[in-house]
Amino acid sequence: LFPNGFGAVFTTILAVNFAFSGTELIGITAGEVEDPGTTVPRAIRATLARLAIFFIGSIIVIAALIPWEKAGVEESPFVTVLSRIGVPYAGTLMNIVILAAILSAANSGLYASTRMLWSLANEGTLPKVLARTNRFGVPALAMGLSMVGGLASLLTSTYAASTVYLVLVSVSGLAVVLVWVVIAACHLSFRRRWLAEGRSLEDLAYRAPGYPWVSIAALGLSMASCLLIVFDPEQRAGLAITAVFLVVCYVGYWGVNRRVSL
Repeated sequence: LFPNGFGAVFTTILAVNFAFSGTELIGITAGEVEDPGTTVPRAIRATLARLAIFFIGSIIVIAALIPWEKAGVEESPFVTVLSRIGVPYAGTLMNIVILAAILSAANSGLYASTRMLWSLANEGTLPKVLARTNRFGVPALAMGLSMVGGLASLLTSTYAASTVYLVLVSVSGLAVVLVWVVIAACHLSFRRRWLAEGRSLEDLAYRAPGYPWVSIAALGLSMASCLLIVFDPEQRAGLAITAVFLVVCYVGYWGVNRRVSL
């Protein structure tokens, strides 16, 4: 199971977490759907099912068909499997699948960043102009700003692949894990406060299964994955930069709140 030792898990876990990013967007959409009590639980179950089938299932199939010594990085393991079982144009098919996945990820990322900018501006943390919407209800300026940031980040993969791009990927993966830490902590706190106010769990439209152990496991594993990258010298810089970024965000938030209160 671990031909290169268990330590290899630590050096790849952040990149793996980055691949799973986006699952938390379900919570963001709750503010826009007509019936979140029905739609959001259905989306959660569908997402978990797809992750189990397409992510974990495909890994099991690949591991069963390809010896680990032959699973290199020059050719996709999926292409190797499809070619071995005689599927024609395996490389072209996988390129189409990858392109569709990239466009889907870019679309969800653009939606999430636009929604976050609009939300922050609507709460007064960012300039109010970013909260303005057009006649279709779309915050066009926030979306345009998100697109500019995304394109600038994409260019770093060509002009600074071994420096800036690597740091951005590390920071993005770490930021996602930090979001998961906060979500798990908020869920634990929410359930306790809900019951402390005399309410019943039956009043909740959706109850996460396995509470509190699933939330505790998510909190512990997410925090561990943040700390484990200290042992990877290539991603250690991402941890330091993320820490600085968080300090800047909190100082800015404190400054805005203090100015409003004055």
